[in-house]
Amino acid sequence: MPYFETSDHTSLFYRDWGTGAPVVFLSSWGYSSPMWEYQMVPLSEHGLRCIAYDRRGHGRSDDPGRGYDFDTLADDLATFLEQLDLHEVTLISHSVAGGEIVRYLSRHGTGRVARIVLISATLPFLLQTADNPEGVPGDRIYAHVEGLRADRPHYLSTGAISFFSLGASWPCPEVISPEMIQWSIQILLECSPKAAIAFREVCIETDFRADLRSCNIPTLIVHGDKDTSAPLNMCGRRIAQVIAGSHLKIYEGAAHGLFLTHKDRLNSDLLDFIRS
Repeated sequence: MPYFETSDHTSLFYRDWGTGAPVVFLSSWGYSSPMWEYQMVPLSEHGLRCIAYDRRGHGRSDDPGRGYDFDTLADDLATFLEQLDLHEVTLISHSVAGGEIVRYLSRHGTGRVARIVLISATLPFLLQTADNPEGVPGDRIYAHVEGLRADRPHYLSTGAISFFSLGASWPCPEVISPEMIQWSIQILLECSPKAAIAFREVCIETDFRADLRSCNIPTLIVHGDKDTSAPLNMCGRRIAQVIAGSHLKIYEGAAHGLFLTHKDRLNSDLLDFIRS
């Protein structure tokens, strides 16, 4: 199985499918490369080289118990692109992984990257502060960390309701199958609990407003108008206002997990954007 080694000698697993223009997928909080199954299979069949790696402490990668700050994670991405000698890359992220992309661009520039896609991104800054009144109050947002510490399986299972916008009925096969939900939760449970807690905390506390100004390449922003994890007005619309020339696509009725609930529409939009 393919692995690459970071600057602090952490070994990270990756999957590499297809040939053609390189597309690198960065996974959401707690998720690893399997989350992109329903994007990587069809896009690789359309002539693209689809690559995804498991962040440190996630999936099949090493669990070093450190390095969950965004500087280190951005440097891991830089090492990955350098070791595979990738150029003209499309970087695609979901949720908090958007922070890895914009921090990478601010630290390492755009020399290897042609375009970026920010799906359901939790940018620019989640925590409410005096100069970020649009954010979430600290007591509300840190309650998620306490939920993880108290009962991680229960927290993840109940969180699926809002993640996929299931409403009062759970499971809700007309939105997403029960089996798909359980598969999604299982990927999350494979994440190191140390990584899950540490990364959740740093995602809350990191301010990306300055980093967003480094995004001067073609950018597609995809956001659902039913997203409660990263509300459209707090995140998607604000990102689009900062990144000049970016294109915001709003998915009506979509929640945070639109990479599964709206996978066909998303794949079509990704192909159009990459080929444009």
